[in-house]
Amino acid sequence: MLKIRLKRLGAKKAPTYRVIVINSTTKREGKPIEELGYYNPKTKEMKLNKEHAELWISKGAQPTDTVKYLIANCNADGSLNYKKKEVEKLSKKALAKKQAEEEAKAAEAAKAAEEAAKAEEVAAEPEAKAEETAEA
Repeated sequence: MLKIRLKRLGAKKAPTYRVIVINSTTKREGKPIEELGYYNPKTKEMKLNKEHAELWISKGAQPTDTVKYLIANCNADGSLNYKKKEVEKLSKKALAKKQAEEEAKAAEAAKAAEEAAKAEEVAAEPEAKAEETAEA
């Protein structure tokens, strides 16, 4: 029986996987019949040939649960389509980052305006003293 499953690569505690078609009795790191793509669970990066995967499934290959999920959530170009919660989480982080940057810019602008006002006061003091002495 043919299986579509993941082949583990990468260093210890830093896994990356290849999506492969292989005989079910072959060991995990055995020679595959065909490599369909790769998946990095840490960065959520994926590249999958969805057409070939569906072709193998139509021929009778059985995908594992994880591979079923990856195929189901694959875009047309082969990249992973994030879940709504993950997208919201990423967008919230981006929004918070933007707000922090805007607040920092506003604080800098206020500080610059305050310094400019102080500089004007300092420049105006000698002129006011000069006018007072001219009147006297």
